[in-house]
Amino acid sequence: MPRPRGPAMPDDIELELARSEPDYVVYVPTGHHDTGNEHFLVREAPDGNLMAVWTQSSYEGAGDHRIMFARSEDDGRTWSEPTRIVGPASPDEDVLFASWGFPITSQSGRIYVLWNQYQGVDDVTPAHTGTMDCCYSDDLGATWSEPQTVPMPRSAYDDPDPEVPSNWIVWQLPIRDLQGRWYTGFTRWVSKAVRTPPVRQSWTDWEAVVQFMRFMNVDEDPQPRDLEIWYSPDEEALRVPHYDCPSLSIAQEPSLVRLPDERLFVTMRTMSGYIWYALSDDDGDTWCTPRPLLREDHGLPIPEPLCCCPIYRLSDGRYVLLHHNNDGHFEGSAREETSKNRRPAFIALGEFRPQAEQPIWFSESKQLMDNDGHGIGPLNRIDIGVYPSFTTRGRENVLWHPDRKFFLVGKRITDEFLSDLSVPEWKRPAIGARSDH
Repeated sequence: MPRPRGPAMPDDIELELARSEPDYVVYVPTGHHDTGNEHFLVREAPDGNLMAVWTQSSYEGAGDHRIMFARSEDDGRTWSEPTRIVGPASPDEDVLFASWGFPITSQSGRIYVLWNQYQGVDDVTPAHTGTMDCCYSDDLGATWSEPQTVPMPRSAYDDPDPEVPSNWIVWQLPIRDLQGRWYTGFTRWVSKAVRTPPVRQSWTDWEAVVQFMRFMNVDEDPQPRDLEIWYSPDEEALRVPHYDCPSLSIAQEPSLVRLPDERLFVTMRTMSGYIWYALSDDDGDTWCTPRPLLREDHGLPIPEPLCCCPIYRLSDGRYVLLHHNNDGHFEGSAREETSKNRRPAFIALGEFRPQAEQPIWFSESKQLMDNDGHGIGPLNRIDIGVYPSFTTRGRENVLWHPDRKFFLVGKRITDEFLSDLSVPEWKRPAIGARSDH
């Protein structure tokens, strides 16, 4: 991991906070081992208020990743002082760090938080190599149980040595399947022992595939060690070819939405210069082969560097795609230079086209926010619109995101902002027209 450079705290923190023009402010770092904030997941708590789970640290890779929790009882306008659920408070504390926490809830109101627990073994990278650990709260996050390890079956993508944990992350909030069970995609990073060799000496070439997990018995309020999880078969993992080595799969960070016809639609980040997607017509049991995401059938692909590109459903049933609208060569950068090409953040409006091959079609992209490339924090980060989440309450749509993995903020996606975005209309092909399908 890169070593920190530059000041941890800006001279004018209010100016920096205002760069992305947030509507809500959840957390502003103090400078005391808290200037790394990422993987920011906000969702409705069992009592109808909002809760947030995120990974905090001195900086990404500092060795003090911890899982944090906060609540809001006024629709996000103010937030509680964060609670540290698990992980070290600073790099000096002799506690194994925890990353990539995500919440699910049971019907009784129990909140489970699961995460990747580092066990001192580094296969791909410490933040990805770990067991699945979990704790729970029965009082809306006021207190938490002791962590337990959730059994995770061995995968063909793991090191053959059973002492080396799996390499995995869940990065978006799980959704309910048609039977009410929590379901999510996850990135499976392939172990160094069995992966396709990287094209060059860059982490962007580390092989990864997308798989899925379904939580079968959460609503029975089991102890974490007794959680039953179904995993999609290894041989059906979603793969996307690297732009310079097609046998090398770079498929990561799946984002799920439900279509009006009950199919599932997933977008993925890749190392192809474009977003890719896949469909499931059996509630996530199986998936079609991934393909590039187009603006419309036979249209242009939607460019994206190696960066998360989530899709979210708006309160009115349409969709928004958050992305960066460049193929990695932003302002002369190479595709591998992710410290430069993950800005600005754009929105494309999506609408369901049931007769089309690709069932969601998209408008042109419109810039949502930027930070003018002004770095902040120990790593001088400039990325924006990364590792976010999304809530719809009433007619209000809010994107919650970690600005430069430093501030935690929320931004409304308003009807006014979307009003000038037009999605292509589907037209029935002319009789006798050539078809490739």
